[in-house]
Amino acid sequence: MTHSAFDPITFAVLKNALDTIVDDMAYAVMRTARSPIVRDVLDYSVTICDRHGRILSQAKTVALHLGAVPDAMEVLMERFAHNLALGDVVVLNDPYAGGMHLPDIFMFKPVFFEGALCGFTVVIAHHCDVGGRVPGSNASDSTEIFQEGLRIPPMKLFEGGRRNETLFALIRANVRLPDLVLGDLDAQHATCSLGERDLLRLFERYGQTELESYFDRLIDYGEALTRKAIASWPDGSYSFKDYIDGDGFSPDPIPICCTLTVDGDHLHADFTGSSPQVRGAINSTFSFVKSSTYLTVRCMLDHEVPNNAGVYRCITVTAPEGSILNPRMPAPVAARALTGYRVVDTVMGALAQIVPLKVMAAGEGGNTVVAIGGYQGEEREPFILVDMINGAWGGRADQDGIEGVTNPSQNMSNLPIETLEARYPIRVESYGLRKDSGGAGKYRGGLGLTRSYRLLADEAVLQLRADRTDHPPYGLFGGMPGAPSRNYIAEPGSELKPLPGKTTLNITKGTLIRHDQAGGGGYGPPQERDIQRILDDIADDKISAPGAS
Repeated sequence: MTHSAFDPITFAVLKNALDTIVDDMAYAVMRTARSPIVRDVLDYSVTICDRHGRILSQAKTVALHLGAVPDAMEVLMERFAHNLALGDVVVLNDPYAGGMHLPDIFMFKPVFFEGALCGFTVVIAHHCDVGGRVPGSNASDSTEIFQEGLRIPPMKLFEGGRRNETLFALIRANVRLPDLVLGDLDAQHATCSLGERDLLRLFERYGQTELESYFDRLIDYGEALTRKAIASWPDGSYSFKDYIDGDGFSPDPIPICCTLTVDGDHLHADFTGSSPQVRGAINSTFSFVKSSTYLTVRCMLDHEVPNNAGVYRCITVTAPEGSILNPRMPAPVAARALTGYRVVDTVMGALAQIVPLKVMAAGEGGNTVVAIGGYQGEEREPFILVDMINGAWGGRADQDGIEGVTNPSQNMSNLPIETLEARYPIRVESYGLRKDSGGAGKYRGGLGLTRSYRLLADEAVLQLRADRTDHPPYGLFGGMPGAPSRNYIAEPGSELKPLPGKTTLNITKGTLIRHDQAGGGGYGPPQERDIQRILDDIADDKISAPGAS
């Protein structure tokens, strides 16, 4: 198609059609998934790629997943470059072969039009268990990848429409809740097929040549808008450092360092100076670091910028091999999301020096994971709760931080108490906003959440992944940091006592676990806060009178 043949109306229709397809796919996952972590917590993502593996559109799902798709797609294309056919479905979860951590299983379905490959539908879902040493496969104190569960290199789950019964049997034999895991895989497969059907309708209407020309233009459009935004930023290098409290084995703070260099219409993020890889399972795959960087930069761009591969063309990322952000085998990575959150905070801190009116102070530090798994009843029926507590944003240039919502990088949901108590032998004894936890500022940080769990089964294994105890969320431009997080345990007949943020331990019936989440940092000097806002916060019981002084 020549430049003169380009029709902006058709372009807009196709852009919105792709966005609609991925949103429909996202709803399909929610409606068909079996496990609460996918269906209720919404820990999944969907996207559509062209035949080259370039992202065309992505749903408003877990943003941290989607920037890792290009690396996973590169592995898939290398492995199956000349061995894909109609009805094939490829899965993988191996962090050292395109994945992020083992619970996140990528599923790709190649789409064929008139016998030729024309694209891919992609669904990533966090599965409730993939085996390993602990229920939920998400412990932060594993010390090598081999402890974390079943590793799946790129393999065909379906070939020519036929199930790979060997792979299905292998998965079933290695997970604690096979019906839920296989049910969620079915949901992924059904969703990929839904996306395939709708994508083929576009090809049937427009033809492959014309449609692929518009795909190229759509990606170029994403690149052009991103480059325009970066070109408006002042050239130079801008550095920021943040910390993770420790890896669960050593209390030594773990630095995450980022230098952003703006050079014309290109942005480079360099993480030199960040910690070497650590013993605990908070190491992050490099693909996940790139994803964290892309999404943080994307938050600085205008709404009309499409979320596609064009954005990624404008940003390069480097991290030293052997670091916590680019580990070598067999480093454990199960709790890598915590490190991804800190990458987001660190990049945001550097961006505050470039576009101060677009950023926000640090939020709660990313969701806290409370996983409780075991067996109940005489039949020893397994249960695995993987609860992700989403909490607070930092203050912004013109508004307070909001609370009780997902971290901006996630688009997830807090699990309703009614669902939790109906499915698990656990009682939630407190759940609410944490008073005085938001950092003071002209615009204060959002309040963190507090949530407590009492075990009703005879015994279970607790896994806790929390942070921001020793290094609370930072404030910006004179704003104060948010309150640090706190974790507590009360064994039967005992009082509450402190609990480390990264731990795995056996608990018994009646044990109470409580997490007090960090609050968001404040933005701007506290003395500039409007007095009416302070009075409103006191009236709403969000801050105390002493906390207002």
